[in-house]
Amino acid sequence: MTRLAGTLLLERGAVTGFVEFDERITNVEISGVLDADADADGAGARGRAPYLAPGFIDVHVHGGGGGDTMDGPDGVLALAAFHLMRGTTTILPTTMTNPFDAVLRALDGVRQVMAEQAAAEAGGGATAVAPGRVLPDVLGAHLEGPFISPHKLGAQPPFTQLPTAELVDEVLSRGVVRLVTLAPEVEHAAQAAGAFVRAGVRVSLGHSVASYEQATALTAAVTAAGGQAGFTHLYNAMSQLGSREPGVVGAALSNRLAYAELIFDLHHVHPASFLAALAAKRDRLLLVTDAIRATGTDQSETELGGLPVTVEAGAARLPDGTLAGSVLTLDQAVRNAVAAGLEPHEAVKLAATVPAAYLGLTDRGSLVVGRRADIVVLDDDLRVTDVYVAGRRLA
Repeated sequence: MTRLAGTLLLERGAVTGFVEFDERITNVEISGVLDADADADGAGARGRAPYLAPGFIDVHVHGGGGGDTMDGPDGVLALAAFHLMRGTTTILPTTMTNPFDAVLRALDGVRQVMAEQAAAEAGGGATAVAPGRVLPDVLGAHLEGPFISPHKLGAQPPFTQLPTAELVDEVLSRGVVRLVTLAPEVEHAAQAAGAFVRAGVRVSLGHSVASYEQATALTAAVTAAGGQAGFTHLYNAMSQLGSREPGVVGAALSNRLAYAELIFDLHHVHPASFLAALAAKRDRLLLVTDAIRATGTDQSETELGGLPVTVEAGAARLPDGTLAGSVLTLDQAVRNAVAAGLEPHEAVKLAATVPAAYLGLTDRGSLVVGRRADIVVLDDDLRVTDVYVAGRRLA
């Protein structure tokens, strides 16, 4: 049994107390409510015990620490190990639009890591792929492409495919896709969305030039079928909000049931746009990284999906200036949210509680008795000092 005392970042606010846990949280004791006015700079009660937060959940991450989902199992392990150091305890490695066989190989790589993790849990923690290592829970894959619009690729390579029943079946046969990005205007999108919903996959609209009407028609169909709709990296790679043409952005902001990702690295989204999205979708907005392999490295020249990328001044771009993923980590996204005016517990909610709800996870995302002991310890500046995954401490 482990016991940690500090400032607990609960859904309802910041409180002082302690958490006891083994693999799951067994006790949460509250000793007092933190005075919100104790620290004028809004960064927390300086000099007090550390912040204790639920582990972060990243549903959109291509790479990090030199690894990439498209590399196969080694790439998945590398990116997972890196992001764990920054507080991410549950992760969906994310694919790129590539030749279809390469996409399937990437999904097979995620499946292999998931199988090894399951074997480790059953056999005491040591496997050939991950011998004795503490890693985030690789819950499945985010399939971002190839079922997107060729007219809104962003930094995706030009290997889009129509989501025919045959291709969707091939993807689903891998048994690892938890989230798919789909452009609602492409042929077969509605039928594909139905197949994904029946398989329990979250359907996220993105990389799309769809009209408001096309976007709302697809989200309505997903909801009617009992599925959960979302939007991939809100504002980016989608038709924009106008006074007479609301576009995909308007469909996202006006839909109270749909979730929306947001890359808050201060390059993809302005702080005012972040706050506007939060006002429209307070319990449905989640932070993601969209991180690439160069994240956490000193590489200035790298690649994404086979395209050349330059990292400069904290932004990753293609040669034509298009943003190409990010070098963001979720702990930095939380700090950016606090700098934009949120309280620490509000920012953490966007990185842990909301993504858990989006994925339908009731066993994590909050510091609640009975939930997995996925816990991040943060200092006064909200920098990660310790991480626990299902009660196991990252050495």
